[in-house]
Amino acid sequence: MSSAPSSSLSGLLLGLAAFGVFATHDIAVKALGGSYAPFQIVFFSVLLGFPLVTVMLLRDATTANLRPNRPWWSGLRTAAAVITGISAFYAFSVLPLAQTYALLFATPLIITLLAVPILGETVGWRRGMAVIVGLVGVLVVLQPGATDFTLGHVAGLTAAGAGALASVIVRKIGREERSAVLMLYPMVANVVVMGALLPFFYKPMPLQDFGLVVVVAVFGFVATLCLIGAYRRADAALVAPMQYSQIIWAAVYGWLFFDEAINASTILGVGIIIASGLYIVLREARGGGSATTPVLRTRSRPETGTAPRVSPMLTEAEKDASL
Repeated sequence: MSSAPSSSLSGLLLGLAAFGVFATHDIAVKALGGSYAPFQIVFFSVLLGFPLVTVMLLRDATTANLRPNRPWWSGLRTAAAVITGISAFYAFSVLPLAQTYALLFATPLIITLLAVPILGETVGWRRGMAVIVGLVGVLVVLQPGATDFTLGHVAGLTAAGAGALASVIVRKIGREERSAVLMLYPMVANVVVMGALLPFFYKPMPLQDFGLVVVVAVFGFVATLCLIGAYRRADAALVAPMQYSQIIWAAVYGWLFFDEAINASTILGVGIIIASGLYIVLREARGGGSATTPVLRTRSRPETGTAPRVSPMLTEAEKDASL
């Protein structure tokens, strides 16, 4: 019994490390985004990520083909993941890091809303109010009427919405689909779609820039491994809030590398969004009227199809542990 607190602490530390690595991954995306189209960045990062993901998939000894059991839902999720990747990479390229994270932090709020029609979830007035408060936080960050609403802001909101849709669909079909199906389809779709667009946007990459693409692929994989370890050691209710630590990295990295400063409205809006997201997570963890706990079980960042999802691999780990 005495090892439980130690295990939880190591899980929290791994969660913090995972999101710190993800934030460093995003720095590379932003640096590349100043010179290259997001289609090119996504294409090469996915291509380089395939060997790493293959290593993970070798653990899946299930004898079956790669045909999805729920093809329509799998297709919709794959499309949502591809849209998330393009949108998120573009938002990181053109917006300050803190603003991009603020918009992506709206994902749990949208998951809560989408869980109603897709999962049959009932959202009580407490979680409903938390969603409304969180969306007010998004408006505080965007400051409609006071600042220009750019394509980057549209991309950030699109990434949050499409990422939420992909996550809710995984919650719906995850028990019926193999890990290989859940992980490979968005990556293959990214290669096909981005590869088709690449001739129109391709720019030759010097070695140092290609090295940054390698960083994107490797860091996405390493961060995923850290998250898997975190969720194995600590409860989801403890690990999930660690994603909000990325705003600290955004402030530090934005200041160090991109001469970005966080304005007061962004700080206030992020605080509101984080508070509402934390309330939803803790409410679900306490069994506060949520039958499917969609936010609590969304253990990856918004899915971009450029890195493996945590949940499928964690599901396999839980099955192994129960044997």
